[in-house]
Amino acid sequence: MTSVLYDAQGPRAKRRNILYTVLFVLCAAAVVWWVSSGLAEKHQLDWIKWKPFFTSSQPWETYIWPGLQNTLKAAFFALIIALPLGALFGIGRLSDHRWVRVPAGVVVEFFRAVPVLILMIVANATYAEYTDISTETRPLYAVVTGLVLYNFSVLAEIVRAGIHSLPKGQTDAAKAIGMRKGQTMVFVLLPQAVTAMLPAIVSQLVVIVKDTALGGAMMTFPELLSSVRPMGANYGANTIACFTIVALIYLVVNFALTSFASWLERWLRRNKKSKGSPAGTAPGGASKTIGTPALVVDDGRAV
Repeated sequence: MTSVLYDAQGPRAKRRNILYTVLFVLCAAAVVWWVSSGLAEKHQLDWIKWKPFFTSSQPWETYIWPGLQNTLKAAFFALIIALPLGALFGIGRLSDHRWVRVPAGVVVEFFRAVPVLILMIVANATYAEYTDISTETRPLYAVVTGLVLYNFSVLAEIVRAGIHSLPKGQTDAAKAIGMRKGQTMVFVLLPQAVTAMLPAIVSQLVVIVKDTALGGAMMTFPELLSSVRPMGANYGANTIACFTIVALIYLVVNFALTSFASWLERWLRRNKKSKGSPAGTAPGGASKTIGTPALVVDDGRAV
C-alpha cells in the first residue's frame, strides 16, 4: 500500500523494522525486570506497603484528600486571576498605541523568563516582610502569586496567538460596518478566538496543577505531592507506593481536565455551526453577493 508520507516498504525494510521492534520490546522488558527486581529486593512491592491504600480510609482522609484539596484550591485561584490578566495583557500587546503595547510586552516577557519557583520564593518573602498574613496561610498566597505571575504571561501569549490566528477578513468586515476597534475585539475576535485558544488554555491549567508541587517542595505548602513524606513515614517507609498513588491521582485529574476541554471545544464548534448560516446566503435561501468578508459575531450570525 502507498502512503503520502513515505514510500512503501520493501522486503528488507520490513524485516529490519521487525528486528528493531523485537529488540525494543526485549530492551523494555529488561528495564522493567531490572526495576521491578530492585524494588522487590527493597521490599517496596510487598503487599504490606500497598495495603493501607486499599483496606483503610485513613491515608486518604488524613493525607491525600487534604493535599488534593489544597492543590485544586491553589490551581483554581491561580487560574481565575491569571486568565483575565492574561487576556488583558494579550490584548494590550495588540494595541495600536505604543505606550500600551511596549509596557505590556515588557511585563509579559519578563515574567515568562523568570522561573515560577523564584516567583513563589520572592512572593513568600515579600508577604512575610510587608504584610500581616499568618504563617499558616502565607504559603498558599505565595504559591498562588507565583503561579499567577508566571501563567498570566503565558496566557497573554496564548490570547495574542489565538487572535492572530483569525482571518484578517474578520477585522476588515468589522471596519466596513463601522465598528470601532474595541467593539471588534470584544464582539468579533475574542468570541471566535476562544475556541482556538481552549486547548492551549487547558494545557496551561494542567501545568498550573502540576506546578503547585513546587510550593510543597520549597515553602511547606501542604499540597498533594508534599503528603508523600509524612504518609510514607507513617506507613512503614512505603515511598514507592505513596508516589505511585499520588502520580495516579495527578493522572486522573489532568486527564479529566483534558477530556472536559475536548468535549467543550466540540460543543462550542457544534453550537456555532448550529447557530450560524452559510456566508453569502440570504435568509430565504437565495444566494447574494457581498462586498466584504463574512463577519461572525458572538451570537453566531453571519453579517
